[in-house]
Amino acid sequence: MIKVLFLSIALFYTISLAANESSALEVNKSAWRPPIQLATELKGSIEIADYLVSEKLDGIRGYWTGVDFYTRTGKRISVPAWFSEDFPSYPLDGELWLGRGNFHKMLSVIKQSQADPQLWQSVRFMVFDLPTFKAPFEERYARMLSSLTARSPYLKVIPQFSVDSQAQLNTLLDEVLAKGGEGLMLHHKEALYKVGRSSQIVKLKPLYTGSAKVVGYQAGKGRFKGMMGALVLQLPTGQEFKLGTGFNDAQRMHPPKIGSQVSYEYRGLTHKGIPRFASFIQEGTGKIHDKE
Repeated sequence: MIKVLFLSIALFYTISLAANESSALEVNKSAWRPPIQLATELKGSIEIADYLVSEKLDGIRGYWTGVDFYTRTGKRISVPAWFSEDFPSYPLDGELWLGRGNFHKMLSVIKQSQADPQLWQSVRFMVFDLPTFKAPFEERYARMLSSLTARSPYLKVIPQFSVDSQAQLNTLLDEVLAKGGEGLMLHHKEALYKVGRSSQIVKLKPLYTGSAKVVGYQAGKGRFKGMMGALVLQLPTGQEFKLGTGFNDAQRMHPPKIGSQVSYEYRGLTHKGIPRFASFIQEGTGKIHDKE
């Protein structure tokens, strides 16, 4: 049975939290981007017992500086004062979330220049890391539980699970997908918070395959000028979308013909039923070969 890892909240740290909870970060609002950590795709095998596992939430990445919220690209997010009034004065990394399947609703909430109090009532900031706490992730998780639990009704710590085998990981993934979740995040227990892309945080999401009819082309730009930039595909539902990744130069010079079928891989659907993160595999709908 998969059990939530409850580490003792009574752990005493020799590292003073105050040193890591320095006053709000001074930021250059015109050019600053939050110093966040980014995950990589899970490839190959790993020692699963070395990782803590959590659900990958389909929210908006948020960085709390201790005073303000920012997106991963550095855009300040307007929130009602009451939403964050009980938040700590040190940085938090997490997801602004409205529940599974509500990514686009959450996106519309944060796009507003003036926060709508009624809409923010249902938002939760789901914390998954303490960027300035200099300790392994397992200890950072313990600190999150001890310092953030019940601090604010709008602040939640994402549960981390201890998984001992590939079979248990598969079961957990199936459970999350059955509930409408996106996938899983695996975070190495001994990893320090590292700004930029980290191989010690990996995401596990299901990969699907599909096929659609070519109905048009989009011209390439930059390095692809003079070539095909993207195919315009039509799904069996009649909906159209652009497929612009997964091609080599030869395929861009001689793209599949109008009316032909192509196969692609994707990671779930948008709320409108369009494939997300679609990538070209091959022309035709026969046996799909593994990509190198």
